[in-house]
Amino acid sequence: MTLPTTLYPFPEPVTVPVNGIHLEVFEAGRENAGRPVVLCHGWPGLAQSWREQVPALVAAGHHVIVPNQRGFGGSSRPADVTAYDLEHLTADLVGLLDHYGYASADFVGHDWGAMVVWGLALLHPERVRRIVNLSLPYQERGDVPWIEGMEAALGGNFYFVHFNRQPGVADAVLEANTERFLRNLYRTHRDPAPPGPGMVMIELALAEKPTGEAVLTESELEVFAAAFARSGFTGGINWYRNLDRNWRALAEVDPIVHHRVLMIHGSRDEVRPAERLTDVVPNAEVVVLDSGHWIQQERPQEVNRAIADWLA
Repeated sequence: MTLPTTLYPFPEPVTVPVNGIHLEVFEAGRENAGRPVVLCHGWPGLAQSWREQVPALVAAGHHVIVPNQRGFGGSSRPADVTAYDLEHLTADLVGLLDHYGYASADFVGHDWGAMVVWGLALLHPERVRRIVNLSLPYQERGDVPWIEGMEAALGGNFYFVHFNRQPGVADAVLEANTERFLRNLYRTHRDPAPPGPGMVMIELALAEKPTGEAVLTESELEVFAAAFARSGFTGGINWYRNLDRNWRALAEVDPIVHHRVLMIHGSRDEVRPAERLTDVVPNAEVVVLDSGHWIQQERPQEVNRAIADWLA
């Protein structure tokens, strides 16, 4: 199935076999072979989340590789929940490098994509040259499994916890209201409101009117809605269902990220910067933009300039 095109030129997808599955991959700038950069989307994102960055990075001399990661778009969606743990997600990216013949690459991640890139730096450090991560800072492992800690601090309706403790419930609501959920989620400058008693993602899927300003144009929203109508949300939500599994898997791993890192935050993002970032990522530089959570889509020119200049 070919998705509708956006207003922006975007590469045609190819199917790449990796790690026992296949990924739908969008590639541009092969003439710049030798300078690979891999762009990793978050949840509920797509390769098209980087639609503004692809041409800018190609123009800056990079071979740009943008997968729909497992569970998203036209990529494989294994049925087993454990197939979405950090070991599998990072091995997919290693397989992508092997497919294109690269020993290492620069990696750019946003949201959950940033979490996977941080994990790649820990589990396969030799495959990573440099890192640019947006929104999500490095998450220190701590003494308590992540979901267990979130449940104690934030309660059972916090969406990370809800996804784990009530499997299938949110998936069904989101899939029954795909276009409305995405329309309501991809907003910036939201009206401030105290958190309600329900689960925020379900509430967004059921809300009749969005607040704030749209991040996606109608044609871009059509692309996202068509992709998730096809794939459903369970594959991506399964990433959340492996957080405690990931916590256990990282027990014996060196927790310090030694790579050079550019961390880009949005000043209005609900995901807050890490207070101890340079303690655990000693070679990190930080840029703050006037943005909400969807940084590369809200502030594309500033993000493009920051990434291209830093990589140069």
